[in-house]
Amino acid sequence: MQNVQFELTASMMCADYGHLEKEVKALEEGGIDSFHIDIMDGRYVSNFAMSLNDMMYIASIAKKPLDVHLMIEHPNNRINLFLDNLRPGDTVYIHPEAEYHPSTTLQSIINAGMIPGIAINPGTSIETVYEMLRIVKKVLVMSVNPGNAGQMYLPYVGNKIDRLLAMRREMDLKIYWDGACSLDKIVAYGPKGMDGFVLGTTLLFGKDRSYGEIIGEIRQYGSREALQA
Repeated sequence: MQNVQFELTASMMCADYGHLEKEVKALEEGGIDSFHIDIMDGRYVSNFAMSLNDMMYIASIAKKPLDVHLMIEHPNNRINLFLDNLRPGDTVYIHPEAEYHPSTTLQSIINAGMIPGIAINPGTSIETVYEMLRIVKKVLVMSVNPGNAGQMYLPYVGNKIDRLLAMRREMDLKIYWDGACSLDKIVAYGPKGMDGFVLGTTLLFGKDRSYGEIIGEIRQYGSREALQA
């Protein structure tokens, strides 16, 4: 029997910014795999979230990789601001709808030694991004509309995830879940082959337990459920 293997990434817009260095160290000690950085410009999405300086600070103190999620209009105009302050092997996601020629932006990410990814909104069909799936290495599937934490899961996204998982080997992709990520979603989709989950306020932040205890429980629960399947 085989345990389920999936990555867990911490949504840092949900962290305690009064003790950010402490948060980063506690998450790493607790077994987090990477740090999810939501950059919002107030235009592509209505909210403002993390900034370039937030990303730079976390990059300077974190030992684990960063997953930078650019929710900004025309990221190609400013992509080097982010790429110049990241490390080879970090991931950068863009939204295809936010760019006239997204493949150009993705190539800039590749040329900088980063892992290229696209984020797919709930209303974005696989067909509209199909060709880009041959360029990117990761797909971040939004199970909520982007822009705010604590939103409700949109059930119809599940069918899209199932289709992407079926295409994963053909396209050489990794598929990640972002938004309203509860334990039942990990138990259901981890055994199906989901590569990772972004953890926010639903499971990870604002709890009365240590990050290590929470992360360990998530991994143990997912593995136990897989073994019973």
